[in-house]
Amino acid sequence: MGYDFHRKCNVETRKVLWLIGLVLVSVVMIQYFELPYRDNFLSLLSYGKSYLRFSDANGDREFLGSQSDFKNSSSPKPVDRNIPGEDLMPENASKMNHTAEEETIERSISIAPEMASDIQFRVSAENGVDISPSPMSLAYPPVNVARDISPSVGSREETSLMFSGEISRIAPSPTSLDVLLAPMVSPSQSISHVDIGIALGVPMVASSPPNTINKNETSRDSRNSNTMKNDRAPSNEHSSVTNSLPPPTKEMPQSPVKSFVSISEMNDMLLRSRISSFSKIPLWPSPADQELMDARFRIENADIIRGHPGLYAPVYRNLSSFVRSYEMMEQRLKVYIYRNGKKPVFHQPRLKGIYASEGWFMKLMKASNRYVTSNPNEAHLFYLPFSSQLLVDYVYVKDSHTFRDINEYLKNYLDMIKTRYSFWNRTDGSDHFVVACHDWAPIETRRIMANCIRALCNSDVKEGFQFGKDVSLPETSVHSPNPSKEIGGSPPSGRKTLAFFAGKMHGYVRPILLKYWENKDPEMKIVGRMGKSSYIWHMKNSKYCICAKGYEVNSPRVVEALIYGCVPVIVSDNFVPPFFEILKWDSFSVFVPEKDIPNLKDILLSIPEKRYLVMQHRVKQVRQHFLWHSTPVKYDIFHMILHSIWYSRVFRLSPR
Repeated sequence: MGYDFHRKCNVETRKVLWLIGLVLVSVVMIQYFELPYRDNFLSLLSYGKSYLRFSDANGDREFLGSQSDFKNSSSPKPVDRNIPGEDLMPENASKMNHTAEEETIERSISIAPEMASDIQFRVSAENGVDISPSPMSLAYPPVNVARDISPSVGSREETSLMFSGEISRIAPSPTSLDVLLAPMVSPSQSISHVDIGIALGVPMVASSPPNTINKNETSRDSRNSNTMKNDRAPSNEHSSVTNSLPPPTKEMPQSPVKSFVSISEMNDMLLRSRISSFSKIPLWPSPADQELMDARFRIENADIIRGHPGLYAPVYRNLSSFVRSYEMMEQRLKVYIYRNGKKPVFHQPRLKGIYASEGWFMKLMKASNRYVTSNPNEAHLFYLPFSSQLLVDYVYVKDSHTFRDINEYLKNYLDMIKTRYSFWNRTDGSDHFVVACHDWAPIETRRIMANCIRALCNSDVKEGFQFGKDVSLPETSVHSPNPSKEIGGSPPSGRKTLAFFAGKMHGYVRPILLKYWENKDPEMKIVGRMGKSSYIWHMKNSKYCICAKGYEVNSPRVVEALIYGCVPVIVSDNFVPPFFEILKWDSFSVFVPEKDIPNLKDILLSIPEKRYLVMQHRVKQVRQHFLWHSTPVKYDIFHMILHSIWYSRVFRLSPR
């Protein structure tokens, strides 16, 4: 009897073990093939923890990574490189960094303004704070530095941060989706979480519903044909463009777009584009593709830079990555410029006026010995050298209210390029780029050049600007390519006017601005047109310069404010500021939703004086990126435009 009982127990034990084994196998299979968190589950098993050793492209550095890391990542992580990112600083580090920067800069302004940058780095080093973001910060949205942080960032509690009218949350773990689900609000909005679908990589299409006429477009289309669209002069009203053109009827976007996208949401959209948006895989390989992949690897694994002699870390999203990317561009980038195309639309742009950015870039690009190549087989990028402004002047049929002629003109040009050359066909145009500053450029290029990298002054989220692919081009009133002696202005203590605006009444925002603030408050110098000399004087002596949109989201006032040392206050919903992928705009400027114009003064007064001093100091540090030179210099506006195009191409190349 004892034997039979023992035998039955053995049989039952085997059945139980088999059942447990089947359950485990089923769970593993489900986790692996279906569940979105299978990688987290597998990391608990030996498969996720078995490490591989391999070298970089040149074999001069070794790296360790798990099989799952190697499989799911386009770039391995270096050995012993566990350096915290900007969003994962140790307890009280953000508080120390911010307080040190504010107090140091405030003190240095009254002593020696030119020493502010050096003092800042020295104080940060003494406090043990790394003020330059690490490569890890590329994977997370930038978080505004907090004024007060009580709990540790590493604790399980989320730390709420209030800074310059925006609230952000930083999560305790870099692997947590809380980082991507951070609430982003404007000064007058209540806190609301970003849609979970956005954080998980579902494309967020942002405008008004299809078949719904946007009030902005309606007002534009109903303008009298004598309205001088191309004379959308800058603040000092000295544009030389005098064409009188009614705008064509704009095509509605294919998908609904949110009516307002905050700067925090734009940061998140940029983040998602880096991990989910790639260009078409080339039909056949090219040595240039491998060079771009190697450049991406080196940028992502750039050494941490704690200080730089010519660059001020707090104004950049990631100084280390930017410096490395810029170096790689100087060492490797080759651009092929098509010689085809009839002048003046091609090869002969205007060099004066508010649209001159496209002209000066073309002029300096064609004269570059470092970057231009005559051998298209070695090119990383292909430049289509036409002027969006001259397309309107020479191709658009006045009063036709349609883009048909412009579209046909560009289509014929591209058909010729596709027939004579094979380069467009290899990538479907994803390694080609255009630089276009006219207000109509987004629509001129939206269809037939949809895959190109588009550097646009009119960088409007609602008009199809694509984060990660397109580049926001600075709109500048160029009259001389050399920096003027008028650059700069009064020190902060000498800027007695709180806010300044002057300009024509283009669009619907500026009339609202004047309705609430013209001659209503002595601290708010808000007026209509003004002479050039008076305009410059007020910019040099005002704390904040209002950059209100005109017909379109872009305005030369943004660059002018930086040049004259005035903190930009951008009142233009859905405007993507220049070099957005590189610069941390919310660290040196203020974004005010159009609906909050009545509260403009209260918003500006709510910014502490120390915070203003920090922003004003950063404005001076970032100014070098917005200056034209007849012979380009390192980090100037020409190089920054070219770098943004290079950066877009590098990070959109599809990993294999």
